[in-house]
Amino acid sequence: MMLEQDIIREATRLTRAGRLIEATALLQRMLRGATAPGTTFGTASDTTLARREPPIIDAKASHIEETDRPHSRATPLHLLSEELPGRTKKRGPGLRVGIKRAPPSAPDIKPEGTKFIEGIYSNPAGSRTYKLFIPSRYRGQPLPLIVMLHGCTQSPDDFAAGTRMNFVAEEQTCFVVYPAQPSEANHAKCWNWFRTADQQRGRGEPSLIAGITRRIVRDYSVDLKRVYIGGLSAGAAAAAIMGATYSDLYAAIGIHSGLACGAAIDLPSAFVAMRQGGSVASSGSGDSAIPTGGPTVPTIVFHGDRDITVHPSNADHILEQSARTTSTRKTMYRGRVPGGHAYTRTVHTDASGRGILEHWNIHGAGHAWSGGSSAGSYTDPRGPDATREMLRFFLEHSLPQQPGWS
Repeated sequence: MMLEQDIIREATRLTRAGRLIEATALLQRMLRGATAPGTTFGTASDTTLARREPPIIDAKASHIEETDRPHSRATPLHLLSEELPGRTKKRGPGLRVGIKRAPPSAPDIKPEGTKFIEGIYSNPAGSRTYKLFIPSRYRGQPLPLIVMLHGCTQSPDDFAAGTRMNFVAEEQTCFVVYPAQPSEANHAKCWNWFRTADQQRGRGEPSLIAGITRRIVRDYSVDLKRVYIGGLSAGAAAAAIMGATYSDLYAAIGIHSGLACGAAIDLPSAFVAMRQGGSVASSGSGDSAIPTGGPTVPTIVFHGDRDITVHPSNADHILEQSARTTSTRKTMYRGRVPGGHAYTRTVHTDASGRGILEHWNIHGAGHAWSGGSSAGSYTDPRGPDATREMLRFFLEHSLPQQPGWS
C-alpha cells in the first residue's frame, strides 16, 4: 500500500519536472483517501486521472451546511489553482456548489458621499490594478491606511461588499486599498502564497502589494505609522507573508482563514498544509523564504473550527510564528453572538501588558468571513464581526518609529 509520504514525494518530483496536472491529480486522490493497496505510479488509471480537469470547490460560505466531519477531506484546489488549466464545480463535503451572482451594487460597496476609485501600479514584477476607498471626512489630514487582500475568485468590489470594511473605515476615517489579483497571474485569482518567489521582500507579488501601499502613501496623506494589512484565505496567507517580509511598513496584520508565511513552498506542501496544518519554515526546510529574528508584528487571527478548506490548526501555526521572538501571557474569553456563533477569543499580551496577538476561534464556522454581508461571497453573517474587530485591533497599534520604504 502506498504511504502518504510516498505520494507527496512523487507529487513533488512531478511538480519539479513540470508535470503539474499529474501532480495535482495524485494529491487529489490522496486527499480523497483513494489510494488502494497495490497501487503503483504510472498505471493507466493514473494517466486517465491526470488528464481530467481538476475540480475546484467554488462555494458560498453563506451556504455552508453543517457536517459531523469538520475536517473532512475536501479538495481545496481553489486556493492553489495557479497551475490548473480550467475550472469545474464539484460538490465537496459540507459545501454547496458555487452560485453565479450579480456583481454587488454601489450601496453594498461604499457609503454614500465617499469615493471608491481605481488605479494601477507597475514594477518589474508586473502590474496590478487596485480600488481605493476615500472616506468622506478626508481633507488632507494624515489617515490610517488598511490594505485588504481578497480571496480566490473574488474581486475588490466583491471583497469590499462582503466584509463591509469601507463602512467601518468611514466610521473611523481610514483609507482602504484593495489590490486585485488578475486571472492571468492565477487562474482563480488567488494570491500565489505557496511559491517561494512570492514570499520574498522586493520580489514577485510582495513587491507589487508593497508598491501599491507606497503609491497610496505618495498620492495621499497617510499616517506612516498606522499602515495595516489583512486578508481572507489565500489573501490572508499573502498578508502573513507581507507582515513577515515588510515588518517595517505594516504596523499590524489581520489573517482570516489563512496560513502562516512559509507554510508551503510548492504545490505538494501546500496541499499538506491546507489539509493538516503545518509550517515548512518550522520544519527546517532550506527552501523557505521566511525571514527570521525580526520583531513580532501585532497579529489578529480569525478561523472557523469547522473549516474544511484550510485546516484550523493553521491559526495556531500563525500565532506560534508570530510569538517566536516574544514571551507572552495568554488570557481567554468566551462568548456567543446572539443568534449566531459561539467563539473563544485568546489575547496574548507582552511584558508591558500590550495585546500583541489575538486569536478568534469561531465555533461551528467554516471557510468564511465572519460577520460579513451576503452581498459578497465567502461570508458568514452569523458573526462575530471580524471586520470591526480587525480594525479595532489595527488602530490599537502603530509602528514605534518612522518606517522605511526601501
